[in-house]
Amino acid sequence: MRSSKSRSRNKSNRNRNNPGNNINRVFDSSGPEGKVRGTPQQIIEKYTQLARDAFLSNDRVAAENFQQHAEHYTRLLGEAQREMEARRVQTEQQNRERQQREKEDREARPDNKPTPDVAGEGEQPNVSAPSQSDVSNDADSGLVETPESKSKKAPTRARKPRKPVKRSPDQGEASSGSAPAAPDDAPKAAE
Repeated sequence: MRSSKSRSRNKSNRNRNNPGNNINRVFDSSGPEGKVRGTPQQIIEKYTQLARDAFLSNDRVAAENFQQHAEHYTRLLGEAQREMEARRVQTEQQNRERQQREKEDREARPDNKPTPDVAGEGEQPNVSAPSQSDVSNDADSGLVETPESKSKKAPTRARKPRKPVKRSPDQGEASSGSAPAAPDDAPKAAE
């Protein structure tokens, strides 16, 4: 019986798509100056910089070696760009063919009305909002009455009449102000 570790280490069991020549794929390059890691464009720039430095230090062999490494990654980058362009052209062609088929299908319909490609476009149904009287008279509509659907006038309650204010004989007619008079049974202030 195999252990789970040995199965996970097996490279053939990996479920990877072939990355191919992707422009953004990261490469590990083992050059004469050690490892260089990055996308093809980054590796090209690094090796051209190393080649420039080697030329300035009069090391023609190292400079040529760095240039060859840069040229290798330049070819990889060019091939990846050609593949991407071919995929883009193929996708555009498929999209054009699909749009042409959809257009022919729309034209072949018996009603010959163009259907909108995007929701919200095209003819809209003519739906009128019910009037206020329709809403209030229709008791069988099954809708819940909301404050917005009620009439705007607030119901008024009948007010209770005010109790007459008892006035003391000394206040009389002179003080007809809004201050209530003291009740008769209340103690009077000392004079």
